[in-house]
Amino acid sequence: MTHSVIARVIATDEAITFIRSLHEQHGALMFFQSGGCCDGSSPMCYALGDFGLSDTDVFMGLLDGAPFYMGAEQFEYWKHTQLIIDVVPGMGGMFSLDNGTGKRFLTRSRLFSDAEYAQVEMTSAQTGPETATPAAAAKSS
Repeated sequence: MTHSVIARVIATDEAITFIRSLHEQHGALMFFQSGGCCDGSSPMCYALGDFGLSDTDVFMGLLDGAPFYMGAEQFEYWKHTQLIIDVVPGMGGMFSLDNGTGKRFLTRSRLFSDAEYAQVEMTSAQTGPETATPAAAAKSS
């Protein structure tokens, strides 16, 4: 019996298309899930390396090759959910590359089932700590 890996963060087809468009314009990208300050709780998109990460930021996964991070405290609240990054009409976050495009990224979520969460936790335990530096993420992409 084969188990597929359950990702902590995924993107809709529309979001992937938008990510690719931004990649063509700005080069390699990265994401950080805003914790509610200036830009609410929007997923923020930056040129890779343009956002300073801390050692406690959590690497959630890759969206079409772009690393996605979240702060450790926020991760504690969201660890039981899968983040689904979508794109909708609107204004992006002030410093996010989607700002001014007429579209913005939006985080939707769904709770993992108990079985899915157990699998996600087991995968995390096998692959090492979820905290990551930009260099560690670049090696994984």
